[in-house]
Amino acid sequence: MNSVINYVGLENRIVTATYRNLMIGAKVVLVDKASDQQLPDPVTTIASPVPAGSLRIRLPATVKPGDYYLKALNGHGASVALSVEFYVS
Repeated sequence: MNSVINYVGLENRIVTATYRNLMIGAKVVLVDKASDQQLPDPVTTIASPVPAGSLRIRLPATVKPGDYYLKALNGHGASVALSVEFYVS
């Protein structure tokens, strides 16, 4: 079962994304493309029993301008899906 996270858009520092095949307890994190480092905030945990849905992730002021992508981690912390890159201004 392949997990998928799709970046939909960014407006007013809110990232919108959809996902498929992510189970309860999976996490979606923001990764800085330049350093390939996961940011400590925001971290979104999937709480729905349905393995498909959408997310709205508010970016804190600490997120600097640059290129980022979303990474989905399973309940064990292993990477299972990456989104396309997007720019935060």
